[in-house]
Amino acid sequence: MSILSDLQYELKKADPAEKLIYINVGLFLVTYLARTFMLDWFTLPTDLSAFMYKPWTVITYAFIHVNLFHILSNLMVLFYIGRIFLDFYSVKQFYNVFFLGVIFGGLSFLGLNYINQNSGAALGGASAGVLAIFVAVATKVPRYALRLRFIGSVELWVLAAVFVLLNVLQIKNIDNGGAIAHLGGALFGFIYAKQMQKNNDIGKWFSDTIERVTNLVSTKNSPLRTVYKSKNKKTTSPRKSTKPIDQRKIDLILDKISKSGYETLSKEEKDFLFHAGKK
Repeated sequence: MSILSDLQYELKKADPAEKLIYINVGLFLVTYLARTFMLDWFTLPTDLSAFMYKPWTVITYAFIHVNLFHILSNLMVLFYIGRIFLDFYSVKQFYNVFFLGVIFGGLSFLGLNYINQNSGAALGGASAGVLAIFVAVATKVPRYALRLRFIGSVELWVLAAVFVLLNVLQIKNIDNGGAIAHLGGALFGFIYAKQMQKNNDIGKWFSDTIERVTNLVSTKNSPLRTVYKSKNKKTTSPRKSTKPIDQRKIDLILDKISKSGYETLSKEEKDFLFHAGKK
């Protein structure tokens, strides 16, 4: 197999967090080679009128990093926290929270610059989406503990609060529009998790829109086929799984996590929670 085939295979089998990491690393290399072009066309401008000519930048800015420490810190958090997120939410919800966190953060950035009439640097980096993922899962399971080297066991809500506080402190710098974008993403993650507790997926419209667009494009690109229906055969719709998720069991497990931490779960409980989050 060629190197390209190997990369395609690895990307195909990767989980959502890993896919975003691969894409960010690839675009980081492209940005290094074509810095001026990438920054001009894919970072989010501070000026609202400039943004109107490049509306795609409200999403693409999340994939543009110019600082090595910046991309490493973002991708490390995404790798570890993203996997925890996928234990409690579905793949579609992962993409919903990340991209809507990016959009919400980008709009917050534009709004702040419009109010302050700031002409500082354009915005780049995945921090808004990463922080949306972080805060969403920390709101879902605040007592979930991570064991950190040299520090010990730290609960998710504490880590998320530290990240948020650091960005709040940076707001004092009027030129640091990135901080308000990060906080915008964090706010969306919090609201999303709270609404999910009420069984209201406020990001479902986003995945539904992407799915409709994808289906429309694939339909236009596919060759026309004539379908012959037999009069002697009854048309049957695909069987749908009638096995509901045991919500009561999920609630009991989440309650156990909130009281004593994730590490106290049995292997069976962890497996059940993992598979329930994939549905």
